[in-house]
Amino acid sequence: MDDPTTGRAAPPAEIAPDTKDWTWTLERTCPDCGLAAGTIPASEISARVTACTDPWSSVLARSDARVRPEPSTWSPLEYACHVRDVCALFTDRLTLLRAGDGPTFENWDQDRTATEQRYAEQDPATVAGQLAAAAQGLSSAFAGVPDDAWSRSGTRSDGSPFTVLTLGRYGLHDLAHHLWDVGVDVP
Repeated sequence: MDDPTTGRAAPPAEIAPDTKDWTWTLERTCPDCGLAAGTIPASEISARVTACTDPWSSVLARSDARVRPEPSTWSPLEYACHVRDVCALFTDRLTLLRAGDGPTFENWDQDRTATEQRYAEQDPATVAGQLAAAAQGLSSAFAGVPDDAWSRSGTRSDGSPFTVLTLGRYGLHDLAHHLWDVGVDVP
């Protein structure tokens, strides 16, 4: 809706911060998106990153890509920006796991990032290209993991432990779940 005083689009309503600990998805099938992340073999992670990110170019081409289905739910554009940033973040975390013993991942406040980067105001076509590049980077990073590195471990800032394998599985759930959020069947 336009602001009658400025004629510009009104800023989107605040989204309630997501404070859930989603690590349970490593042990159980997600009842929403249906992904059983904990069962995905290491050899499939790279290809599944691609499968779970390729649909975004079509999503971002929708005429309603900027429209929130309800004020408290991200638009497809906002989800796409988040997915782009998740791909970059997980590439960085994978690099840390491969580079040293027992790294601790810095906290990432996804809600603050969405606000500071103004996800709702970004250009869908630009985001589509950025997301594709970030996804390719993540897919390539997982494709390059040697067999003996999948058990390397690190810790998230909240104390949750991850290995290269569980990081890949956890990231895949995030990618799949956000496809489901925008009405795309999870590959």
